[in-house]
Amino acid sequence: MSIAIAQKEPISADHPVVPEDRWLAARKSLLAHEKELTRLRDQIARERRALPWVHIKKNYVFDAPEGRRTLAELFDGRHQLVVQHFMLGPDWEQGCPSCSFMSDHLSSGMQIHLAHRDTTLLVVSRAPLAQIERFRRRMGWDFKWVSAHGSDFNEDFGVSFSPQQVASGEVPYNYTVQAFPGDEAPGVSVFFKDDVGTVYHTYSTYGRGVEVMMGTYDLLDLTPKGRDERNPNWAMDWVRHHDRYETPPVSKPASIAAGGSADACCHAKA
Repeated sequence: MSIAIAQKEPISADHPVVPEDRWLAARKSLLAHEKELTRLRDQIARERRALPWVHIKKNYVFDAPEGRRTLAELFDGRHQLVVQHFMLGPDWEQGCPSCSFMSDHLSSGMQIHLAHRDTTLLVVSRAPLAQIERFRRRMGWDFKWVSAHGSDFNEDFGVSFSPQQVASGEVPYNYTVQAFPGDEAPGVSVFFKDDVGTVYHTYSTYGRGVEVMMGTYDLLDLTPKGRDERNPNWAMDWVRHHDRYETPPVSKPASIAAGGSADACCHAKA
């Protein structure tokens, strides 16, 4: 099944067009704000690194392709571990499209660079390992992906919820209690292991914080159309698994764009 991404509105050149000198003046004004943002990001990074840590005392064990592994063993001999909490529940046919969008950015090249900064990167889901491996093969990914099935890891780090919590509208997610539409959620968590093997939780981010793993957005934010997201309730409704887009993506005539399709659901089945 392929999914066509129809152009929703005609592209218009109805935008200010000025001589080069006026463009340069506007660009320099924007540059000042960009530098403010850079300095603010540097400051936030310093504050993030200064956060106190939590000693991990629970013995979390994961199913990995090479066998059972503890959380400490997942560091692969390094001091830092970054985990993507990937939404793939035990009874799901396929992974979340938005989490897949995140994982598409985890290239082997990135992993090499991270390794040279004493950092291991991997993905964790609650689905059994065999289910994870089927989906990974379909997507063609080569990063390390382990299963937390049967452990409390996902619940303890705020990305899996009980049916009772979902039904009550009291889901503990993103450092608050809120209504949530399902029993799995995205996140990114960071851990540190010292030289004697003690593991600490240093940081987690959820909600839009996971955009740190979405480099595609950073590039789109540079373009005139930006992210071009129009659904106020679910901005990422345009995202598909990378093997479910039409190849290559093309703009459609207005007559086709107006038709719509059930295939456009962001959770369309394989």
